[in-house]
Amino acid sequence: MSAVRLLVVTAVAAERDAAARGLRPAAASPPPAPPGRDAIRVTRGGDGPGHRPVRADLVAGGVGPAASAASTATAPTAAAARGEPYDLVVSAGIAGGFAPVAAPGSVVVADRVIAADLGADSPDGFLPADALGFGTTEHTCAPRLAAAVARGLGAVHAPVLTVSTATGTAGRAALLRERHDAAAEAMEGFGAAEATAGHGTPFLEIRTVSNAVGPRDRSAWRVPEALAALEDAFAAPHAVLTRCVPPPHGRPPEVRGSSGAVPSPRG
Repeated sequence: MSAVRLLVVTAVAAERDAAARGLRPAAASPPPAPPGRDAIRVTRGGDGPGHRPVRADLVAGGVGPAASAASTATAPTAAAARGEPYDLVVSAGIAGGFAPVAAPGSVVVADRVIAADLGADSPDGFLPADALGFGTTEHTCAPRLAAAVARGLGAVHAPVLTVSTATGTAGRAALLRERHDAAAEAMEGFGAAEATAGHGTPFLEIRTVSNAVGPRDRSAWRVPEALAALEDAFAAPHAVLTRCVPPPHGRPPEVRGSSGAVPSPRG
């Protein structure tokens, strides 16, 4: 049975390593030499009947949409040149959550990724780039797979915003929440989604919330807890990934209901 080839792109090494720990079986030894300077490779056999094995490359691609787009575009190109194209690309990491939808410690699986500050100011307010006739400002995540992963994780399933400047005021947070009905704000997802779209590969964004979007109160940030939640998030959806990601040149298998389809996150 062919393996699910997975690319996970994070901003920084701490996020990459947390996701790698979640994907790796508990009894596994440290991963082999990485395929690139900033990458880790994790392989995992199928966990049960009908579960495909997983081979994941995890890359710390840098902070911001441009760095994320560059990293995400490079890795699939190299993989395709090796004759090993990816089946799925995931942008992942910690994020700010919009209260009360996504509190610190919660998990968000994006249904859409939106470039919230890509556009122009005007006397009538913000104009997104697509309204100006310049490309797009949002990408839809793989709908069936994103919904299945969200159910399995008990996660919020809603838009995740990509910004180049993190929100630092309550007013701006309220405006973005009202405009986009979003659950979380990060800085890389849209760049990764743009690059993935060029390869025609399914895309997800998974975020765990470390702080509320708004005034920067560092004493309220819960970064270690969010990284632990990220590890759990990547441990939990393994069965969904192996059942739902289409095999090469084949149709995706049917998704079971949430009951019994995905193991519960570790405590």
